[in-house]
Amino acid sequence: MKLPLPFASWSLAIWCVVMRNLLVTAAALVLWAMPALAQSVQVKESSFWAAEVNDGNMPPAAQRIPQQPLVVDLKAKDRTLGTQGGTLRTLVSRSKDIRQMVVYGYARLMGYTEDYSLKPDILRDITVEEDRKFTLHLRHGHRWSDGAPFTSADFAYWWHNVANNALITPSGPPEWMTVDGKLGSVTFPDAQTVVFEWPTPNPNFLPLLAQASPPFIYRPAHYLKQFHADFADPDFLLQEILAARVKSWAALHNKRDNMYKFDNPDQPTLQPWMNASGKPTSRNLFVRNPYFHRIDKAGTQLPYIDVVEMTVVGGGLIAAKANAGEVDLQARGLDFRDVAILKKGETDGGDYRTLLWSNGAASQIAIYPNLNFADPVWREVMRDVRFRRALSLGIDRRMINRALYFGMAKEGGMTALTRSPLFNPAYLKAWSDMDIDHANRLLDEMGLTERTGNGLRKLPDGRPMEFVIETAGERQEVENALTIITDTWRDLGIRLIMRPLDRDILRNRIYAGTGMAAVWYGWDNGLPRAETSPQYLAPTQQEFFAWPKWGQYYQTKGQAGEAPDMEAPKRLLQLEWDWAHTDNPAERTAIWDEMLAIHADQQFAIGILSSAPQPVVVSRRLRNVPDEAIWAYDPGAHFGIHRIDEFYFDDAFMQVSQ
Repeated sequence: MKLPLPFASWSLAIWCVVMRNLLVTAAALVLWAMPALAQSVQVKESSFWAAEVNDGNMPPAAQRIPQQPLVVDLKAKDRTLGTQGGTLRTLVSRSKDIRQMVVYGYARLMGYTEDYSLKPDILRDITVEEDRKFTLHLRHGHRWSDGAPFTSADFAYWWHNVANNALITPSGPPEWMTVDGKLGSVTFPDAQTVVFEWPTPNPNFLPLLAQASPPFIYRPAHYLKQFHADFADPDFLLQEILAARVKSWAALHNKRDNMYKFDNPDQPTLQPWMNASGKPTSRNLFVRNPYFHRIDKAGTQLPYIDVVEMTVVGGGLIAAKANAGEVDLQARGLDFRDVAILKKGETDGGDYRTLLWSNGAASQIAIYPNLNFADPVWREVMRDVRFRRALSLGIDRRMINRALYFGMAKEGGMTALTRSPLFNPAYLKAWSDMDIDHANRLLDEMGLTERTGNGLRKLPDGRPMEFVIETAGERQEVENALTIITDTWRDLGIRLIMRPLDRDILRNRIYAGTGMAAVWYGWDNGLPRAETSPQYLAPTQQEFFAWPKWGQYYQTKGQAGEAPDMEAPKRLLQLEWDWAHTDNPAERTAIWDEMLAIHADQQFAIGILSSAPQPVVVSRRLRNVPDEAIWAYDPGAHFGIHRIDEFYFDDAFMQVSQ
């Protein structure tokens, strides 16, 4: 058996992983023999899989795609029809970030389009009744990457054997399945139909399915059953448990079931590319999914690109490697400070372009005073809105913008971005123009008038006011911004102490209430619409660093964390409930406006800058990459919303498996 050209460096073991997942089962042979529904276009065979088709190891492309595939109209998106082939090179800085292939690939039951409207993707269609009953219609003939049928049985397996199995999921069905205290139901009328239903409206359900990290409400049952005690052969299961060095069959099942982590090459997928790397490695290869459900109007199955090569390197090397021409598509790991070296590489003959996309986060840099901080004295100080307003007034955003982004970012607090229909300039400007005198008056009004010998204000218990902000140490611009803020806050009598930590340690400290404050991005979604759930503006999740314990209380239904005991957060919770119980667009718009107004007034998160340019390095050979776009994790899944499976090389090397 020859390896796929030009991958002579691929190990035989890696290629065997791919082929093992594509072995013909008896059931699949029967399906392959069934005639596919007549297509309006002639489906073309992939050169990459042509040899497997000719050898009888795989059915032809016309039988691999669903009977009703998702036909992409590239012309309507001002894109051109492409050709299959080529290898796309990209970099990540951590081995676990191979999960970005699930983010970038962005195959979802429902997905956002580039105008942020929701449309079926993996689903053929969906019927919504009263925002509480959702009937999911699957595509006839849709298959997993190994050729097994994708049907309602895969949803049933998730619901009955994963979500409701106490050994696999001790916490029970996911929190989002409960609405107004009532657990929703899931039924399976036939092989292509799944029904999710709640007694009251659940407008969060569809956006949930379109997230960058969605709840995978289906599983490849045919694969996972071999690791489940209800279905597996006991002797085989025991052998697998021992081989995996885990304590139970449930632990084994969870180890093999990594839909988002994407680190198990044996687990079938519905994404555009499938993991072909076998064991963990610094050079990860993902090959085209032969059963992917999207095609273009010319009958070419997507993705256009055959292979994605995702290499793990040190974060500090990403810009240098991009400059050296070692990537074809890269944004992750690049900051605005890298633009100079990247542009120089272009002029020095680099075979790439450096695009500047707009960041979709509500704030590029935001400071989060922890209102649940364990220190009772500091906690009371931070809960006084005058303190948070004073901190905001003490920031020279113009200087930071000029120093970090040459004035190209938007200065102001954290709110909806200008491209959002909910944008209000008053909320952007609230408490955001530097005014040292006003800030000092607010602190004096709080009674913080006592000073140390070197001019620092004293806390009510006499300690000097040293404000510790913890950072993940991953973005140089954050540290540069805090350095500038250190100087201006010194004029308020406050010493800023910056403490870099590992990202996971930082999060755990904030969640536990042992971190005083943190700096991070603003809300992932800075582009909300009236129909967007405002849940992330209320204390519903610990990930919002200003109120982690209130979020824990909501997420665990009171089993952990603390109940909110401030009026503004309570009001936000009520407004979020009101939004979820109306479908009137005007009412939802008014609710959003009040919630944004509360955040602007209360300064729970102190935004500094937004819409900072995000450099995106693109090979000059790569086509259909938008020149202007938004870089955001949620909604948008970074490259996902721009449909990376539609990108192609204009001189793609035709790779084949022989």
